[in-house]
Amino acid sequence: MEDVIIVGGGTGGLSAALTLARSRRSVVVIDAGEPRNARADGVHNYLTRDGTPPAELLALGRLEVEGYGGRVIHGQALSTVRIDGGFAVTLDDGSEVEGRRLVIATGAWDELPDIPGVAEGWGHTVIHCPYCHGWEVRDQRIGVLGTGPGGIHQALLFSQLSDDVTLYLHDLQLTDAETASLQSRGVRIIEGAIASVESLGVDALVVAPLVHPRLEAFAGLGVTTENLDTTPGVWAVGNALEPNAQVIGAAAAGVMAAARINWDLIEESLPASH
Repeated sequence: MEDVIIVGGGTGGLSAALTLARSRRSVVVIDAGEPRNARADGVHNYLTRDGTPPAELLALGRLEVEGYGGRVIHGQALSTVRIDGGFAVTLDDGSEVEGRRLVIATGAWDELPDIPGVAEGWGHTVIHCPYCHGWEVRDQRIGVLGTGPGGIHQALLFSQLSDDVTLYLHDLQLTDAETASLQSRGVRIIEGAIASVESLGVDALVVAPLVHPRLEAFAGLGVTTENLDTTPGVWAVGNALEPNAQVIGAAAAGVMAAARINWDLIEESLPASH
């Protein structure tokens, strides 16, 4: 039985694995190879690694984990159950991995608006985060899709990056105060539904996707978004726990979770009277 099973081989999971392996813990990472940022050109706001392609960063991370004795298994975790002394995770090839503690680092997936051109441009000309993509579209013609309150927030944020920002209301209704705020930042407001991305004539379109944590493999534990960080023996890091976590934040969360797990395992080994 491993000390720790980590489901998810993104920066959060790999950082947790690296920290645990350096503490001489036996650790295995189950990696399905489906990172949320796979279509992005580069990782940003990660000190000394700004602009690194996501796949390259993860490949380097896997090598570091393995260099300290950690194992990385390519596979999809299908189900997880509690067993005596820990957890058992079943993979899509029928194999099973057992561990004393469990880290959920499976990330999330983005449900995009059903508008022609959005899915095709996602991660390149269709973006969502000013801190992840804003510099790359600075001074360009930026459109913002007004789906829900996030549209207003995004339009205001992107107005810091370009003087040519248009909020397409689509199905959004503005209050007078919201209209005044947008106009004070020079944001144009256009009513009506959007037919397609191409019809807008913008260089980049900003959307606010619905974010869904990948928790299906943990249904057998009763894990939900509400109790994800309070389930005994289970730690969660990255977008599985915090939808807005950037890559460097997920990495930091992985390190902190690993430190807590290591101490938890040490405490378990102490005499009951300590």
